[in-house]
Amino acid sequence: MQYDILLIGGNGFVGRVIAAQLQAANYSVLIPTSHVTAGRELRMLPKVHLEDADVHEFDELQALCSRIKPNGAVINLVGVLHDKPAAPYGNVFKAAHVDLPKNIITAMQLHGLKRYLHMSALGADSNGPSMYQRSKGDGEAAVKASDLDWTIFRPSVIFGAQDQFINLFSKLTKLFPAMPLANHQAQFQPVSVDDVATAFVKSLTMPQTIHQSYDLVGPKVYSMKEIVEFSARKAKTSCAIIPVPAFVGYLQALAFELLPGPTLMSRDNIASMRLPNTLPPNGKDALMEVFKISRRSLEGMQ
Repeated sequence: MQYDILLIGGNGFVGRVIAAQLQAANYSVLIPTSHVTAGRELRMLPKVHLEDADVHEFDELQALCSRIKPNGAVINLVGVLHDKPAAPYGNVFKAAHVDLPKNIITAMQLHGLKRYLHMSALGADSNGPSMYQRSKGDGEAAVKASDLDWTIFRPSVIFGAQDQFINLFSKLTKLFPAMPLANHQAQFQPVSVDDVATAFVKSLTMPQTIHQSYDLVGPKVYSMKEIVEFSARKAKTSCAIIPVPAFVGYLQALAFELLPGPTLMSRDNIASMRLPNTLPPNGKDALMEVFKISRRSLEGMQ
C-alpha cells in the first residue's frame, strides 16, 4: 500500500496528536516505530499504520520512503533532550538532529519525494549556547540546503495532556513540599500541542509555506518560576519555590545526570535557558498570522 504521509517520530507526544489530525483530514499515514506495542491509541485510527522499523538504518528509511505516494509528504518530528557533553555536541544529538534529517533528505531524493516538514526548536542555532540548540541549528541548515519543498517549524516548549514538561513539574511538586529552583527567571512562551499539530497539517495544503521557517509560540510569556507555580496548581498541591543561584542549578543538573534512570534535567538544559525561549523581537507570530489559529493558553489545561 502507498501512503500519503510518512510520519517519523509519530509515536511520540506531538506525533500522536498530528497523526489524529492527519486521520481527521483523510490522509493515510505510515508511522515507523521500534515500539509498535506502545502505540495503542494510534492503532485505533483506521488510516494510520504502525511499522516496526528503525529510521536510523538508511536501508529501512529508504524502504519507508518507497511506500509514500509521489505527491505525498514526509514529516520528521524526531528530537532528543539529553546527551553526554561534547563539542559541538554528542553523538546522540548528532544522530537524531543532524544525521537523520540528512538521511531523510537523501532517501526522499532517491524516490522523487519533494514535500518535507521538519520539526526544529525555538532557539535552534549552530552557534547557540547548548549542544541541543547547536545540533538543531545544524539540522535546520541541512534542510535549507536541500532541493526539497521544505517547511521548518520552531516551537517553544510544547504543552498538552501528555507533555513531559508541565507534567514533570506537577509530579515533582507533589513529591516535595519545597523546590530549589535555579534559572527561575528563564523565559518561555509555551505553545499548545494541538496548535502545533494544526500548523503542520494545514501547511500540507498551503504552498506558500514552502521554503519558510516558522516560530510557534503561545499567547503568553512565563518565567520558569511561574511555570512551576502553574504546575503545582495543576497538581492541586502546595510547593514553596525557592530561587537559588545558577551554580546550584548546575550542580543539581549534574546530580540528575549521574542518577540511574531517565535524566530529568541536564547541564545542557541549563545552558539552553541562557537565552529566552520566546518569540524574537519583531518576530512573526506564525500561528496567528500565517495559519490563522486562535492560540490556546496554558491556563486552558486546567
